[in-house]
Amino acid sequence: MIRIRALLLAALALAVPLQAAAATESIVLGMGCFWGAEKRMSQIPGVLDVEAGYAGGDERQVGYRDVLNLEQAIERGRSDERNHAEVVKVTFDPDRVSLKRVLIGFWQNHDPTQGERQGNDVGSNYRSAIYWTTPEQREVALATRDAYQKALTAAGYGRITTEIAPLKNYNRAEDYHQDYLKKHPNGYCGLGGTGVSYPGETVTAQAAEAHPRPDADALDFDRQIIVFEAEDCPYCKLFRAEVLDGWSSRVPVTETLSTRPPEGWKLDKALFATPTIVLFEKGREVSRYTGYNRGDKERFWKWLGFQVLTPAQKQIAFAQGTEPAFSGSNLDEKRPGTFVDPVTGAPLFRSDSKFHSGTGWPSFFEPVAGAITLHEDNSHGMHRVEVRSASSGIHLGHVFDDGPPPTGKRYCINGNVLTFVPDPL
Repeated sequence: MIRIRALLLAALALAVPLQAAAATESIVLGMGCFWGAEKRMSQIPGVLDVEAGYAGGDERQVGYRDVLNLEQAIERGRSDERNHAEVVKVTFDPDRVSLKRVLIGFWQNHDPTQGERQGNDVGSNYRSAIYWTTPEQREVALATRDAYQKALTAAGYGRITTEIAPLKNYNRAEDYHQDYLKKHPNGYCGLGGTGVSYPGETVTAQAAEAHPRPDADALDFDRQIIVFEAEDCPYCKLFRAEVLDGWSSRVPVTETLSTRPPEGWKLDKALFATPTIVLFEKGREVSRYTGYNRGDKERFWKWLGFQVLTPAQKQIAFAQGTEPAFSGSNLDEKRPGTFVDPVTGAPLFRSDSKFHSGTGWPSFFEPVAGAITLHEDNSHGMHRVEVRSASSGIHLGHVFDDGPPPTGKRYCINGNVLTFVPDPL
């Protein structure tokens, strides 16, 4: 009898923590691509689990391909069904974090004013949404929406378009979508949000102070590149290692962890991934380069070249054009100095390797070590060796075997794609 009583007491003792552990709450949220949403919502203290899924559509059972196919049909006017949104099911411990706090994280980690899109992800399947399961969840959703709308309006943003509706037809996403960024650490890095704090949030105010806007007074108003980064972003680290660490371009560059441009400057649209490299002129965005992968170096410099080079320079640099003889710049430049790549600023030729060839193009007998690459060129019925800049990949000219000692080479270069930097006096 004593033994049975002891077993019953032990069972009751075990039952208490099991019951407490079961006291969790879940809400389903749409924030655009669910990979980034899963990562951002899982970082909220008190959140126990975040699951990628689909919800809010008319079909009861769907998968990823079903959602994509229906969205294409909707876009082509072949269906009037309501599609599912990519969502995350956020399960949290209400003793550790309130629903209000979870929804504050939701509002601040995406742009809820964009309608049926999020950044460059366009479609009703990327809509902002809160799908509630109790009247209490609905009340908190509406209250936090109204409070955040006031903050957004004060910051110049438009109306919140978030769908707030009862949960309908939730489907768990495929296994390969779950914990996607843990499995693929070099995947999408979400910047998240508008940079507007929820009213009265001291935590986000401190975060904003930790990542302030870039100082406009310290930047070049006429032309400036700003690299918008995120903490723990492998793409950002790769871009820094391959491009920023050796930066010598005439276009000034700065980095920031803020999602906001300098005071008084204007982005064309919300940022949605990192790194995002934005070129500003006169304080306004004129172009951006979003994301960076290994092997993107030449593509990045081509993007920048198309922004900063003249039409004549672009014809040479990217279409292997040739300026007419005796028409280009730098033909008669004789001062001590260095001829550099007009996009990257990397040294190409020193002036002491320049010689008068009489051909009508600047000629050199030797490049700076590692500055160029050579490529077979059989265009125009001729066999030649093309010269490109190693740093940007732009076309420079050709090399011939009729130059002076000590190399016997003649690097025949288009002067319009050379920038001359004189030696300091």
